[in-house]
Amino acid sequence: MQIIRWFIIGLSVAGLATVPIWGSQYVTALGMMFLIYVALSQMWNLLAGYSGLMSLGQQSFIGLGGYTLAALSVHHDVPLWAGVVMGGAVSLLFALIISVPLFRTKGVYFAVGTWIVAEALGICFSNWPYVRYGMGLFVQPAYKTPLHQIYYAALLIGLGSVIVVYAILRSKLGLALMAMRDDEEAAQNAGVEVFRCKLYCFLIAALITGLAAGVLYTHQIFIQPYKAFSIDWTVRLLFIVIIGGIGTIEGPILGALIFVVLQQVFSEWLNVGLFLLGAVCIAVMLVAPRGIAGIMHEKFKFDVFPLRRE
Repeated sequence: MQIIRWFIIGLSVAGLATVPIWGSQYVTALGMMFLIYVALSQMWNLLAGYSGLMSLGQQSFIGLGGYTLAALSVHHDVPLWAGVVMGGAVSLLFALIISVPLFRTKGVYFAVGTWIVAEALGICFSNWPYVRYGMGLFVQPAYKTPLHQIYYAALLIGLGSVIVVYAILRSKLGLALMAMRDDEEAAQNAGVEVFRCKLYCFLIAALITGLAAGVLYTHQIFIQPYKAFSIDWTVRLLFIVIIGGIGTIEGPILGALIFVVLQQVFSEWLNVGLFLLGAVCIAVMLVAPRGIAGIMHEKFKFDVFPLRRE
């Protein structure tokens, strides 16, 4: 089993690493979007699937990461990749600031609270002269950045997100997060420092989400508040994680691949594209509540990233 796992991982990494060599510009762009969605959905899954923190506001960190990059490049001539790193740092700092009031809430109140924060950020940025109100900003240095360079940045953040989640879940923090997800009160009585575990998880998710957003907007070049802070981001991540398999590492990877493919297939039907994606999601939930990764585990008793401890 171990040999098969390493073969699958090695083949996948080798294939992704060589996409700019054998693939066209179109294929490379699709691969880049797949890797960014892997990073974003792994972080959402870490929060909701493993920690019980159902966030509806990850778009807060997507918008902050993108706007930090754009504002620094436009107003301060900060180098592109330094701006991406700063976007992750700003996202982490903002997550630290909002964590105390948010963690006083639980369940649906936490979910609604994160969504309200994202909506408030969208309104603030739409009325802020520094970022040109709702007209948006262009990421100036991105015009001269080759696609393959952006692709390898996405590869780094995509693979990095998987490694980080796997390392967390194999650690004592991972055990604490899953215990907290199943029964927070029981976990606290057993000695788990609930606030600290939540904080670590929330900060890690914010940092990587902000970095992934910076890479994304390096490719998209233009950012506007009504899109950057839109609830559409959370809907996409929900779709990816649910069809792939919530509470698994493989799930967001499979879900991101399916989402990117379906997005291209349904792109010709702009008016009904979201409806068709929703129909697919509902169908998968009815047939396989644990997602595609859950079906694969039930049939083959095999995980590419096993979390069981001997």
